[in-house]
Amino acid sequence: MSLSQKTKNFLSGFLRIALSIGLLTYLFRIIDVQKTLNIIKDANFFYLAWSLAALFILYFLTLLRWHIVIKALGLSIPFKSVARCFSIGAFFNLFLPTSTGGDVVKTIGLFKDTDKKTTVIASVLLDRIFGFVAIVLVASVSFAFGYKLVYDPFLLVAILSLAFFAGIGILFLFHERLYSFACRIFNKLPKIQEKLMKLHYAIVLIKSKHKAIFTVVFISCIVQGILALTFYLTARGLHQEILFWHCLVFVPLVCIAAAFPSLGGLGTRDLGAVFLFSKIGIDAGTAASMSLLNFFFMVIIGLTGALFYVATLHPRWVQCPQQASSADTKES
Repeated sequence: MSLSQKTKNFLSGFLRIALSIGLLTYLFRIIDVQKTLNIIKDANFFYLAWSLAALFILYFLTLLRWHIVIKALGLSIPFKSVARCFSIGAFFNLFLPTSTGGDVVKTIGLFKDTDKKTTVIASVLLDRIFGFVAIVLVASVSFAFGYKLVYDPFLLVAILSLAFFAGIGILFLFHERLYSFACRIFNKLPKIQEKLMKLHYAIVLIKSKHKAIFTVVFISCIVQGILALTFYLTARGLHQEILFWHCLVFVPLVCIAAAFPSLGGLGTRDLGAVFLFSKIGIDAGTAASMSLLNFFFMVIIGLTGALFYVATLHPRWVQCPQQASSADTKES
């Protein structure tokens, strides 16, 4: 990696961290911190425990979704390897200064199990795409049926914008002519252009796997429903009387806010939650508590995943020196 590239990466990471710190600083200025701490102190931990349990189910479903995509693309990778890479990716997603940092880590990890590196990258990209499609579907359907409960022009515009960009993005990725046309900007960099076209051909492998596509989209919608449930349970744990339907409309948009450049979504997700849940009368401190508790639960799950990664990696680490020692003995 060149010095200029390292400098760019450092600046990008620094700006993302600075953004999270700045937004969190602003957040704690607009809320009553002492009141917020009292709300958390008086929380009903029965509901919070169920919220954490729901996130563990969500964790397994997202792992299963990626595994199905991998199989649909024709990759023969053991589930244990997929789980290991997914776990370490989920851990790094919490702390790397980018919403896709964990994706890079788990992609590189899976390279060790196959020589089809482009297809591995395609699997991670498709996993993200199906997740985004589910966000749009759940938000759209929930708003369509529940707009009388929480009608707001901003929500309508936000959801329609998400649907538009999702449609455009999928069209470009799966349409060869449009994709190749977009790749013309790399005409002076033929190697990059070639790699991008290989990625396209790997992505379109899933087009004929209708059962896999339906299953993955269905799982993705269930994931969004469970994520909404975790916010609902957290709200109930903080003694807030809200409808589950509200969470089905708001939480997908909170997920989009968390995807903006930041440190693990901190700041962007929390301000998004404050803005959205204020529309149904929840004060800023309580909404921020809901979001931060949700992040705390994800940290617990991320740490659990990291422990699983270490536990499953250790035997391989032990075997490597033994194999190397055996090889040296034979050579001598």
